[in-house]
Amino acid sequence: MGTAVKTTFLLGLLTVFLVGLGSAFGGRGGMVLAFGLAIVMNLGSYWFSDRIVLAMYRAKELGPAEHPELQRAVRRIAQSAGLPMPRLFVVPQPGLNAFATGRNPEHGIVAVTEGLLAHLDGPELEGVLAHELAHVKNRDILVSAIAATLAGAIMLVADMARWASIFGGRDSEEGGNPLALLVAAIVAPLAALVIQMAISRSREYQADATGARLLGSGAGLASALEKLSAASRVLPVEAVPAASHVLIVNPLSGKGLFSMFSTHPPIEERIARLRRFRRGET
Repeated sequence: MGTAVKTTFLLGLLTVFLVGLGSAFGGRGGMVLAFGLAIVMNLGSYWFSDRIVLAMYRAKELGPAEHPELQRAVRRIAQSAGLPMPRLFVVPQPGLNAFATGRNPEHGIVAVTEGLLAHLDGPELEGVLAHELAHVKNRDILVSAIAATLAGAIMLVADMARWASIFGGRDSEEGGNPLALLVAAIVAPLAALVIQMAISRSREYQADATGARLLGSGAGLASALEKLSAASRVLPVEAVPAASHVLIVNPLSGKGLFSMFSTHPPIEERIARLRRFRRGET
């Protein structure tokens, strides 16, 4: 299943959860209100998330003459991708990481840590930059905002449903089993979270593939991910939990059962796919 089809399917599944939970709750007005609140909250996040994330990581914008090699590399890759030149920021941390933000390609932003600039060679740095520009090109910020809107609405409706099932707030004429409603109100938000994380992981794979195509090879990014993975175990970036999902390597990703709640796919699988791309197998 292609990434676009998979993402559309998962977004559709989130919508089904929302409609189903709203129907179980029996209050169309409450569902509409919750959905409206979720849209307002996530539109605010969509429009202002770049400023929020940059502030969280204390990122500083580069001037025209700063880090000329970095600027040349970004400009070259952006031109290859048919993108405007993004604004560039440096995060004052010794850990190795990077992220992209901005609500659309015209407002694209790429940020890298000081550690990344110090420890990656040219092809590795280009691989990371291509990955981040791929997020901009694929409009992943918009996709994430839509997924967050639907998941947020589900959680708001589920919260109302829990209180209704506990205190008997539903209209008796609507019928329904309060216990079943309570179970649905507990399970639906967990399912929504898992689906939202699956969408995020799918977009990471897509950004890896798009970045590799832009450069004609996945070798640079594969090598970079190996370095970033090793560095994150020794000197992880001081990630803000609310904004850790934007990083190319999430230092807060779970293991084992908790991996289903991770925003990023396993590093080993990402590297393996990129190595296959280098050999022309993907």
